[in-house]
Amino acid sequence: MKETVRVETAAGMRALGRRLARLLRAGDLVILNGPLGAGKTTLVQGIGSGLRVRGPVTSPTFVIARVHPAAAGPALVHADAYRLGSVSEVDDLDLDADTARSVTVVEWGEGLAEELAEDRLEISIAPDPGPGAAAIPDVGGDEDSPRTVRLSGIGPRWSDVALPPAEAG
Repeated sequence: MKETVRVETAAGMRALGRRLARLLRAGDLVILNGPLGAGKTTLVQGIGSGLRVRGPVTSPTFVIARVHPAAAGPALVHADAYRLGSVSEVDDLDLDADTARSVTVVEWGEGLAEELAEDRLEISIAPDPGPGAAAIPDVGGDEDSPRTVRLSGIGPRWSDVALPPAEAG
C-alpha cells in the first residue's frame, strides 16, 4: 500500500479512520507521525469508531497507552510515544504482548516503534494549505484545515492492500 489522501476537515479525518478500520485486523501495527495538531488523534478516533470500540478515544499523551476493548473484533491499543525517548522505553510498554487480539496504533512512533512488527502501516499527516494559500503552522492550527495523509504499508501483510472507497453520504 502506497497512497496519498487529501483530507479537508476533522470529520474527513475521522471518516478516513473508519475506512482504515475496515482493513485493520488483530496483530496490525499502525505508526502515526505528524506535527502537533495535525490530526493524529482525530484519525485514531475514526479507527476506534470503525472498530466499534467502547468509550471515547482521547489522546494518551499523559497515560502513554490506553486499551479500548471492542464489542466484537480486535481491541484498539492506542499509544503516544511523544514523551518517550528510546526504543527501550517503547519495549517497556509491552505493546506487543496482546497483539493476537489487538490493533496497535502508536502516535509519534517514527524511529521508536518499528521494531514492534515487521509488517506495519506507517501514516504521516502534514498540513496542506493547497496552492496559493498561506501556510498552516506546524503547531496547533485549525482542525478543519486541509491535511495530506500519506499511507505506506511495510511488509507482505500490506503488499496487496488498497484503501477502501469512501463511504457514500
